[in-house]
Amino acid sequence: MSGESSPPVSFWKSVRQSLRGEEHDYTALPLNRAVILLAVPMVLEMIMESLFAVADVYWVSRIGKEAVAVVGLTESVMTLIYAVAIGISIAATAIVSRRIGEKEPELASQAAGQIVLLGVLLAAALGMALGFFAPDILRLMGAEEDIVALGSGFARMMLGGNATVFLIFLINAIFRGAGDAVIAMRTLWLANALNIVLGPCFIFGWGPFPEMGVTGAAVATNIGRGIGVLYQLWHLAGHHSRVKVRWAHFKPEREVISTVLRKSGSGIVQLLISTTSWLGLFKILALFGSAALAGYTIAIRIVIFALMPAWGLANAGSTLVGQNLGAGKTERAEAAVWIAVKFDAIVLSVIGLGFVLCANPLIRLFTVDPEVMAYGTQALWIVSLAFPLYACGMCFEAAFNGSGDTWTPARLNFLCLWLGQIPIAWGLAKSFGFGPVGAFIAVPVAYSLLALSSWALFKRGKWKTQKV
Repeated sequence: MSGESSPPVSFWKSVRQSLRGEEHDYTALPLNRAVILLAVPMVLEMIMESLFAVADVYWVSRIGKEAVAVVGLTESVMTLIYAVAIGISIAATAIVSRRIGEKEPELASQAAGQIVLLGVLLAAALGMALGFFAPDILRLMGAEEDIVALGSGFARMMLGGNATVFLIFLINAIFRGAGDAVIAMRTLWLANALNIVLGPCFIFGWGPFPEMGVTGAAVATNIGRGIGVLYQLWHLAGHHSRVKVRWAHFKPEREVISTVLRKSGSGIVQLLISTTSWLGLFKILALFGSAALAGYTIAIRIVIFALMPAWGLANAGSTLVGQNLGAGKTERAEAAVWIAVKFDAIVLSVIGLGFVLCANPLIRLFTVDPEVMAYGTQALWIVSLAFPLYACGMCFEAAFNGSGDTWTPARLNFLCLWLGQIPIAWGLAKSFGFGPVGAFIAVPVAYSLLALSSWALFKRGKWKTQKV
């Protein structure tokens, strides 16, 4: 393993090494190299997730705007499940990375076993409840009866089968915390490659596959991600992973579960605040009809295409924060975050400019409906204006989470999204008569405020004193 005094390694050599899955001590490597080794597979992991999100809506949009609205409404409810899964994932990365930094791999494996056990139980409970009430949930979200009839199968399949996405998030967070970013990358590439291939097969009935319409997209997603989970469990059982989970690690341990729940609780609150603000936004847009909802859904899928890889860079910073705080190297942890911020801001600035200049041609790839196209173009142009600030905000929040300080992002999300985004969206859309455009404007305003607030609190440095 290379230490701080190691001779410099070229950028492209570091990229090649990052894709081999070699074990490194991220508390000792030169920081620029450490960021590259972690960030490259994490960014590639998120690129595949982004490609799937875009491919999924591309095929569904061929059915019609009502089908796109079904996906948008269901995904807005799925964000509640994502909130719980990612909330526990935040705790998973923080705890596992801290144990690895402390050179305690057995404790890291024990924590991983408890995290997976907790995830299975929660996913099963959520799946039974939400799957059963799927049509009523669509009605509650403001869907008209024709959309409920069209989308009940899709919603039941996605909500009831949430364990696949729940566990794929959770176990990948364990791998990232351990520094096994390549395994996490390969998992999503496998799962989402299957999603992309199987999606149109089940939607349109290609070859031997049944024609299932929009429900087919959900079937493909669950098959792909289910196989991805099996691949993860194979690695967790001891194949090429730094975290090796045995049956004994699944035996409930009160102290470990208590730590996981304590850190997960604030992480879940953090994500619930964020995702319910998006639910509120979809609820507001539903008041203006399926075209506005479909246009916004397409625009946000394109935005996610850019933001997901940026999360990869932010996650690299989060892992480095956790491992270096575990090793007692606080200044090194801070320096890692600033490197991630610099890279992320540059990348998203370029992408954001491209989206602003090419909003209409990009939306036109996904719809021929002129009304949907108009709303989608407006949404993409407006939301893309604040891309550089999104980059900074996600890196600072990832740093808080990596340190185990999950309450700070929760409070920031509450102030900027619940007390910011939703009232602004409602006021501009309804009170000031801007319609859907008012809801679109609320997004960059709220997230810019979030980024600036995160920066101010990061500079104060209290996150460095967190105990996990």
